[in-house]
Amino acid sequence: MTSFLRSLSPDQQVSLVFVLLFGLLLITSGVGVLLSLHERRAGDDEAQAARALRLRDNQALLRSSWVMALVFWVGWVMGEGVAIVLFGLVSFFILREFISLSPTRRGDHRSLVLAFFVVLPLQYALVWTERFNLFTVFIPVYVFLAIPVVSALGNDPQRFLERNAKLQWGIMVCVYGMSHVPALLLLNFPRFAGKTAFLVFFLVLVVQTCMLVQHLAARRPHRPVAPAISGSFHWRSWALGLAAGGLLGAALAGLTPFKPLPAMAMALVACAAGSFGHLVMKAIKRDRGVTHWGSASRSVTGASGLLDRVDALCFAAPVFFHSVRWTFNL
Repeated sequence: MTSFLRSLSPDQQVSLVFVLLFGLLLITSGVGVLLSLHERRAGDDEAQAARALRLRDNQALLRSSWVMALVFWVGWVMGEGVAIVLFGLVSFFILREFISLSPTRRGDHRSLVLAFFVVLPLQYALVWTERFNLFTVFIPVYVFLAIPVVSALGNDPQRFLERNAKLQWGIMVCVYGMSHVPALLLLNFPRFAGKTAFLVFFLVLVVQTCMLVQHLAARRPHRPVAPAISGSFHWRSWALGLAAGGLLGAALAGLTPFKPLPAMAMALVACAAGSFGHLVMKAIKRDRGVTHWGSASRSVTGASGLLDRVDALCFAAPVFFHSVRWTFNL
């Protein structure tokens, strides 16, 4: 099997990964349809209602998975430029979700225009042109200084610090964090040309596996670390999630420029950043008085809770990207 995979060209290897990915999604979708038909035939008791709610949440997660898989596939087929544009659109929608639950005032309009129509396109333009040195400091340095200046020109001092902090935080997570995913496609590895798409697969798979295992392990009763923020974040479930992500990273080492132990280390770094980032985003949602950025039946933010599905990735991507660059001196 290993010799067969090595005999394939880089494009054929990536194509095989997409075939496996879409096959898995089709099987999962079929199981979801069968479960939904079974739920409709069952009674209407309280337990049945709870199962139906979980099923709707799972269906929403599946739809988001299809969307992200299609984004990856279209980006790979059409080239790196299209991939950057598509991830830019993802950033636009999740930033819209974030801002929709953060009260704004008339004095914030200029700052919002700057964030959506200047900062976001410029950040992805820096990715496109591979200006990584400027790309990594553009938002944390220049934009963080520019946003409050533009806001001050709006002549509205009421809750000035809070309003600007919310916008800066949204830009940092939704634009800066997400923009590091397509940036992985442009890294120039020796003897790894044409295969950088595997780095994106590696990152997404290990982080999502970590979050899934952590979620499943948290169903067993245990004392939560921060009960006011998350009743499902336990050190035990967190450690199990990290272990699963790390082991998967070592198993996927053949798809990356890493050897098994460095691949495990990279996976652990990404999983730790993603899981803690997910906890931080839960704290923000609790502060806003919601449990989801969107729901299975109704979106309160305009994009059906897409930020719920990618929040861990937004935290993991920059940590993983800079860890890779530092390790390989790129």
